Amino acid sequence: MLRWVVTFLVIAIIAGIFGFGNIAAGAVEIARIIFYIFLVLLVLSLIFGSRIWKNTL
Repeated sequence: MLRWVVTFLVIAIIAGIFGFGNIAAGAVEIARIIFYIFLVLLVLSLIFGSRIWKNTL
């Protein structure tokens, strides 16, 4: 999922260089949304992953 964030960030930078404002803004928003989803999944995996390891030990 982090790969998608980097992809949309690169698209936003290239579009910003060429002056495509709407495309750049759209790509930045998509990258931001995917990044926040990634952060939520990371936190959830840290919380529930630690509970799983505590139960197995």
